[in-house]
Amino acid sequence: MGALSGKTVLITGAKGGLGTFVTQAFLGTGANVFGVSRSIQPQDFPHERFTAVQAELQNKESATLALDALPKIDVAIHLIGGWAGGKMVQETDSAELDRMFDVNLRSAFVLAQAVLPRMRSQASGRFLAIASRSAVEPTANSGAYNAAKAALITLVRTIAVENYDCGIAANIVLPGTMDTPANRAAMPTADPSHWVKPADVAALLVHLASDQGASISGAVLPVYGGAA
Repeated sequence: MGALSGKTVLITGAKGGLGTFVTQAFLGTGANVFGVSRSIQPQDFPHERFTAVQAELQNKESATLALDALPKIDVAIHLIGGWAGGKMVQETDSAELDRMFDVNLRSAFVLAQAVLPRMRSQASGRFLAIASRSAVEPTANSGAYNAAKAALITLVRTIAVENYDCGIAANIVLPGTMDTPANRAAMPTADPSHWVKPADVAALLVHLASDQGASISGAVLPVYGGAA
């Protein structure tokens, strides 16, 4: 029996650079995994306990409709996010600001609205999300992204406060630069030896979702790898 055998785990962004590791890690725990993305296919994770859910988290109604087929939701893991930058705050246009808040904050807010009523009705659940080190240690020329990720921290901690009485824990992980193919392609001259291993982030999420992580809620957990 795995640590999460029989549990239903929902993972948004399930086949991204981090999502692939997280999905595989949770399948390894014995959980039934529902992977959500716009283009995900069953063959992306050929496993009897994996179900692909093609959906966009655009609004509460569409997200709720997409998740109606799930028998229950024991764990919701939000991995969707994106970066845009290269400009100082005064140079950033409103379109980029809106885009960063939509992908990094609004999607998590909508997911929470869709899953929390079900978790509250069953008096249990885990809500886990990924932010970024730059949410608490801002980098230059990424103002919209930094602000959106910082807001995501506050959202998740609010979820923890509002739902502690229903057996629901909510936590957020702050990785540094992760060793993914996309980051290696974007930074070909960088040294990835100090970057965060996606498997380490996946292992932390598994722990937070398990019974051993039940007493952890409202936590902001840095995972910076070997970087100073």
